[in-house]
Amino acid sequence: MSGLYFLQSIGLIVLAAAAVSLIGRKLQVPSIVSYLVAGLILGPVLGLLTPGAMDGSADAASGGATLERISEIGIVLLLFLVGLELSLKEIRGVGLVAVAAGLGQVVFTAAGGFLLSWVLGFTVIEALFISTALTFSSTVVVVKVLDQKGELKNLYGRIAVGIFLVQDMVVIAVLTVLAGLGSLEGAVQAGEGGEGVEGAAEASISVGEGIAAVSVAFASMAGLLVAVLLASKFVLPWLFGLVARSPRAAMVWSLAWCFVLVEVAHLLGLSIEIGSFLAGLSLAQMPRRHDLRRRVHPLMNFFIAVFFVTLGSKMDFGEAAAEWQAAVVLSLFVLIGNPLIFMFIITRFGYTRRTSFYTSVTVAQISEFSFIFIAMGLSMGMIGTQINSMVAVVGLVTIVSSVYLILYNRQLYELCERIGLLRFFRDAESDGSDDDGKLELQGHIVVVGMNALGRSLVKRLVERGETVLAIDTDPGKLAGLPGEHRLGDISYMDTLSEAGLAEAKLAISALKIEEANRMFVHRCRLLGVPVAVHGFDRSVIDDLERMELAYLIDSKKAADERLEELFASAGVELSCSK
Repeated sequence: MSGLYFLQSIGLIVLAAAAVSLIGRKLQVPSIVSYLVAGLILGPVLGLLTPGAMDGSADAASGGATLERISEIGIVLLLFLVGLELSLKEIRGVGLVAVAAGLGQVVFTAAGGFLLSWVLGFTVIEALFISTALTFSSTVVVVKVLDQKGELKNLYGRIAVGIFLVQDMVVIAVLTVLAGLGSLEGAVQAGEGGEGVEGAAEASISVGEGIAAVSVAFASMAGLLVAVLLASKFVLPWLFGLVARSPRAAMVWSLAWCFVLVEVAHLLGLSIEIGSFLAGLSLAQMPRRHDLRRRVHPLMNFFIAVFFVTLGSKMDFGEAAAEWQAAVVLSLFVLIGNPLIFMFIITRFGYTRRTSFYTSVTVAQISEFSFIFIAMGLSMGMIGTQINSMVAVVGLVTIVSSVYLILYNRQLYELCERIGLLRFFRDAESDGSDDDGKLELQGHIVVVGMNALGRSLVKRLVERGETVLAIDTDPGKLAGLPGEHRLGDISYMDTLSEAGLAEAKLAISALKIEEANRMFVHRCRLLGVPVAVHGFDRSVIDDLERMELAYLIDSKKAADERLEELFASAGVELSCSK
């Protein structure tokens, strides 16, 4: 019957998540919030997602345990995806302010959150977990909203991403401490099992052993970090080079690498989250990471939905209502306190109040990691379900509020300036910010497919002073080319969006893939971008011509002359004579 309970639970989770997400999308509510609400409906409201609710049998508990294992896979994939974002090359220009703001906020929020929690009557252990949960901002939510606004590459967006990367490194330290705390908790409980003075002595010894275990955990993590960074430099490029022509195989290999490191971390006594994060970190240093992230993301979405719906189902309305005052105070602390400390730090680095304000309200929420961290504490028996319920309420309030703060950050900034709320922060004359425009290429030429024809076109166009963006799924074919590069598959809209296709003055496909060329032509026509396609075979030429593309590059019939006409019409002076 456990199998039946599991299948019924999965079916309910998928149906509820899909239905609530559909409503949430209309209201511009993040998917994480929708999943938590779906869990609330299935758990506390309807009582459908609880062990034994389906069939009343004891075996249903086994199905519930299986469901927990499935949700753990979502955590692994989430941390793997977070690790894939950790490329230091992309934040080089704002690295110092990101480090200062990220670490400064972590210290401020952790200290302030702990004091607030202690004043509100929570125990020291509970206050530690609550303050840690309040410390981190949501990479998933912010990146999705900024991408929706088209401002992910703006100055404040890049600073925010840099802050997230700094926080991610702190996450690893927290996970390592938590791995040691697991040993510490078990040792203290074992010591408390004794009686009188002997029991106290054993507990004291166990605490010392637990502290040693934390040190061992950090040493193990450091050793594993060095190993994966060496692998990313000397092993992974060769390994993924073997499947460079097969993006799907590369995704499978990346997942295999992820779960190998998960098992290694487990054997070293570390949490599985550390293993998955370090797996993503090692792959993030490779040029293929953009394509891997796009391919892993749909798989992760399913498991993450299971995790957050299951988490929401564990909430208790009675416990949440009992802690409503604490939830309100802590939510205000995150929504107001965090932006204030960010504003103070970022303006000290010479950025304008506008840039500082946009960045500050962008990170005013708690993270998906906060829920993971609380769930881990709950499973270890270090905190009670009332903490889980209260943090879930804080998460719902801060994440939903921050979405609208980001979407309407300009109007909010103008309002704050008008009533004088920002006059206490210094304002630089100019920081070269581009907060009202995109940091994307404009008037450039997109060339897809780095075969002999594609590489030749890129080189000759760059020689003539054109801004060219080359796209291919094989990093080896992009190596050594001048101009801008993008590793990706044009069948994904994200690839074309990142390439700034809408702002391009010309698009060229040298691919010999009929389906990809058709799709490329269709999207270029929708955007009003002139497009030329390689007619590599007589059988596809007629179909391409019916699609009314600008020019057909027929390599068998005067390709150079047709290209000269195409470039001339786009204002590009290029001789195509060989």
